[in-house]
Amino acid sequence: MTFVYNKGMSTLTLSDTQWSKIVAFLNTCPDLYTGQETRLKRFIQAVLWITRSGSQWRLLPKQYGNWNSIYKRFARWCNKGIFQRLHQHCAKDPDLEWLIIDTTTIRAHPCAGGALNTSGGQACQALGRSRGGFSTKIHIAVDGLGNPLRFMLTAGQRHDITCAEALIDGYSSAYVIADTSYDSMAFIESITDTGAVPVIPPRANRRDSRTYDVNLYKERHLVECFINKMKQYRRISARFDKLAVRYMGFLSFVATIIWLR
Repeated sequence: MTFVYNKGMSTLTLSDTQWSKIVAFLNTCPDLYTGQETRLKRFIQAVLWITRSGSQWRLLPKQYGNWNSIYKRFARWCNKGIFQRLHQHCAKDPDLEWLIIDTTTIRAHPCAGGALNTSGGQACQALGRSRGGFSTKIHIAVDGLGNPLRFMLTAGQRHDITCAEALIDGYSSAYVIADTSYDSMAFIESITDTGAVPVIPPRANRRDSRTYDVNLYKERHLVECFINKMKQYRRISARFDKLAVRYMGFLSFVATIIWLR
């Protein structure tokens, strides 16, 4: 399989600016051996190719090296949380005028099931069955510019409110924007306790009506736009990974790429 792209327009290669920022951070990780920069860049490019194409690891083009060695290296980085740390490094200066949260449900391929008991079994891998079938749910927080700040994974059938407080924990924003599914008195109170203003429409069956800023609520489209960008990467729009830590590695890597655009 051969892909041909115009120079400067490829979504499967990193720009020099992106690469310089990535390698600068990786060189500061005390628990990470980076080796030769040429091989390191080829590894990162291989992960990007897999993430974008959604291909199986064994179908990785030979120009990137041995697929099994690259997969094992990717797995080690996921276990160490390297990709999460890289994401947080890129997201260290967010625009926190608004904090916007939402979820999206991802269909899981049958190959994502069957995690070994040595890894905690399938029950510990954020996989479940919702109305859409075998799936996992991504809980997302973005800043006022729509850049990703935090991800959490649960089984597909879990309610959106499950990770709401954890998503906003540690952030000091002026407003927290979310949809009706987050209309919980406990969550509303936790937002106001931080000094932020909740911008969450009340449920239709709520006994005590509550007002919210209708115009500001329109900015919730930013998290929807991010979800759209995220799902352009095939390894995100469908889950093929048995282990949640692997899928989270892909998520964090994509978040890094979006921050560096």
